[in-house]
Amino acid sequence: RDGAGKGGVIKAITERVSPRTFRVVALPAPTPQEKSQMYLQRYIAHFPSAGEVVIFDRSWYNRAGVERVMGFCTRGETRRFLDAVPGVEKLMVESGIILIKYWLEVSQEEQSRRLNDRITDGRKTWKLSPIDLASYTRWDDYTEARDDMFAASHTAWAPWHIARSDDKHRARLNIISHLLAQIPYKRVKQEPFVLPRRRPPRKGRPRELMATPVPERY
Repeated sequence: RDGAGKGGVIKAITERVSPRTFRVVALPAPTPQEKSQMYLQRYIAHFPSAGEVVIFDRSWYNRAGVERVMGFCTRGETRRFLDAVPGVEKLMVESGIILIKYWLEVSQEEQSRRLNDRITDGRKTWKLSPIDLASYTRWDDYTEARDDMFAASHTAWAPWHIARSDDKHRARLNIISHLLAQIPYKRVKQEPFVLPRRRPPRKGRPRELMATPVPERY
């Protein structure tokens, strides 16, 4: 749901890891060309290779959620998506992808508080969009869409995991703990790092820097 804290969860997961291994994918609205493609096509291009972790900041389930509720697709398109997605996800898992799906659930009261905070706090205004305001009045529609989505796509090979997120700190810890438990890994022995000795300084006059310095105001 809007304001449930997915951005903060993603930041907490990725702030201490290598960006060479972890990628965050947040796709914008589809272009006219992408609208003419198979619906999942633009997501498939971002699927991980071996050793990579890809986090979708919103995913193909847009079709079962915001697109359905806000009328960006037809009910028939949503139904066809929900009919097809379990098979697609089964192919993903059978190809070796570890697919983990999280739904962050926030209460109406906490959602209202957070969205109001975005209106009054200039540091957070960028998080608010006209679609958020339009969606705010459709809580029950989103609840119905969520329940239909779970009924169609909560499978043995790609189950949904619900995290209660009224307490952001606890939600982040719970999701990180759960995520780590889903990934098989072996402890790798790491050799200790030791800084090598620098080479002796070169003799002669230092070269003058040909660049404009940043003003040191602080």
